[in-house]
Amino acid sequence: MSTIFDTDGAIYMGSRRDPAGCSVGLFGVPYDGTTSFRPGTRFGPAAIREVSSGLETYCPQLDADLEEVAFADLGAVDIPFGAPEPVVAAVKQATEAVLDLGLKPLMLGGEHSISSGAVAAVAERHPDLVLVQLDAHADLRHEWLGAHHSHACAMRRCLEVLPSGKLLQIAIRSGTREEFVELRREQRLVAIEQMAEALKPLRGSPLYLTVDLDWFDPAVMPGTGTPEPGGFLWSHFAALVQELGHHKLVGADVVELSPQLDPTGVSNVLAAKVVRSLILLLGR
Repeated sequence: MSTIFDTDGAIYMGSRRDPAGCSVGLFGVPYDGTTSFRPGTRFGPAAIREVSSGLETYCPQLDADLEEVAFADLGAVDIPFGAPEPVVAAVKQATEAVLDLGLKPLMLGGEHSISSGAVAAVAERHPDLVLVQLDAHADLRHEWLGAHHSHACAMRRCLEVLPSGKLLQIAIRSGTREEFVELRREQRLVAIEQMAEALKPLRGSPLYLTVDLDWFDPAVMPGTGTPEPGGFLWSHFAALVQELGHHKLVGADVVELSPQLDPTGVSNVLAAKVVRSLILLLGR
């Protein structure tokens, strides 16, 4: 494990370094090599950890407390500098290591290009895995600026490693005409009003949730590199969390926090609160 994870720095509140006896394993991936507008997501994992101690451990939506869950913060993945392909491979290896420990993985990004590595590892253990995406953007480009592993291609790369081909894209509000044609043709696009209804038939199926924080409105999440007006509030996320309490969540990630873009620090707190909800869901 020591060759995969760097354990220097802050730790998420209530977590352990020793994974023995735990059910959830957090790890960070401080990478922003393909950001297309404003960089800085490499600072996201550390910022989430640093502010987490300011939160309550209790979640009203789930009526659950972090003190009731044994979870480990394994540190940061030791990633190579530069191109995304070796980073995605390192993420897959790290996620496999977490799964080998008998833990459910929760990855803190970093930018969205890293998600395909984690999804690939989880899908190998759960071939019927369903991927649920919260995001402002469709992320279905085949390539962007010559890069096949750009964060603008995150869901395209995830679909390539998802045997079930099942992807729900919740309340996407930005993308190319071609992406929206595909979203509608494949019936992947789920309106915010139909979110719970669309998820209910999947109760019992293994789910992986990827949360791009730009899904939230810039009014509450300004600290992200590609803000998109018309987004969502904590109440919308809380409604999703309530439905996911009935589901089998087997892995998740939280990506695209750029803390330096929000001098108030509110974005970091919101991201840390999202992580708290996911730890509780994974630890059920």
